Amino acid sequence: MAACLKLFLVLVLAGMFIHSGHAQDLAPRAYIVAPVHSNAVTLTWAYYDGGINFNGVVPLTGAIGTYSVPSIAYTHAFDFFGRSANISVGLPYGVGTFQGNLLAAEHNVYRSGLLDLQVRLSVNLKGGPAMQPQQYAKWRQKMLLGASLKVIAPTGQYDATKLINWGINRWAFKPEFGYSQRWGHWVLDGYAGMWFFTTNNAFFDLPIPQPQNQAPIGSFEGHLSYSFKNPQKWISLDGNFWVGGVDSVNGVANPETKQTSSRIGGTFALPITSHQSLKFSYSSGTYIRFGGNYQNVSVAWQYSWLGRPQ
Repeated sequence: MAACLKLFLVLVLAGMFIHSGHAQDLAPRAYIVAPVHSNAVTLTWAYYDGGINFNGVVPLTGAIGTYSVPSIAYTHAFDFFGRSANISVGLPYGVGTFQGNLLAAEHNVYRSGLLDLQVRLSVNLKGGPAMQPQQYAKWRQKMLLGASLKVIAPTGQYDATKLINWGINRWAFKPEFGYSQRWGHWVLDGYAGMWFFTTNNAFFDLPIPQPQNQAPIGSFEGHLSYSFKNPQKWISLDGNFWVGGVDSVNGVANPETKQTSSRIGGTFALPITSHQSLKFSYSSGTYIRFGGNYQNVSVAWQYSWLGRPQ
C-alpha cells in the first residue's frame, strides 16, 4: 500500500497541479513584441476540475481534484543587445480538495498554500528589434522567431511528511523556441520546448523520505488567433502535446508513468480601457494516456503602462 500511496503523489503532482503540469500550459501570443520599458501586472484566477488516468498502474479509483489557483505576475520589456526582450515573474496560490479510493477505502485531503515561484525570460531572435513607443506605433508584425527560458524555483509549500503538497521541492527548467507569423488579422504561433527537473531529495516515503526523479518532458504547442479591428481584441484556438516524464523513486523507474497526452482550448482577449484588459480561457484534455485529465477555466485582468504607472 505504501508504494501505491507514493505513486499516487507522483501522479497528482505530475498530472494535475498547475505548477507541475508543466507541459500542459496553453499560452497564445507568448512571443508578442512590446515596446521598451513597457510593464504589465496581471491578476489571474484559474479553476481546475478533473481526475487522473492511472493507466492500470495502481489500484486507485475515483481520483479527482477540484482547486483554484489565483496568481499575480509582473512583466517588464527591455532592450537586449538591440532585440526585444521581456522578463516575467509570477507567484500562484492554491486552494483545493483532492480525493480517491485506495483498496476500497476513500481518502480526502484539503490543501491551501503558496505554489512555486515562476520566472520566464524571453528574447526575440528575428523580426522584432527593441523599439521605443514611437517606433513601435509604426511597426507591423510579420514573422517572429524567439527563445525563452522558464524556471520554477522550489519556494512553494512542501512537507515531506504529507502525501500531497503544492510545492514540488525541486527546480524545473524549460528552454523553448517560438515562432509567430501574422497574415492580416490572423496570427499563427508554434512553440517547441523541453522540461528538465532536478531531484526531489525529500519525497514522501515514511518513515524516511526517498529521492524522486523525473525524466525530461518534450512539449509542443500551437495557436491560431484572429485579431479584430482593435488589435488588443482577439480570439484563439489553442492546442498542445507533450511526451515523456517517466518517474523514478529511489532510483527505480516505472516506464508505465510515461506521459503521452494533449489538450485543446480557446482564449478571448478584450480591452476595457487604454491600460486595462481582460482575458478568458478554457481548455480540456483530448487524449490523456497517463496523468491529470482536467477542465480548466481562467479569467485574467491586466494593467499595462509605459515607464511609471499612470
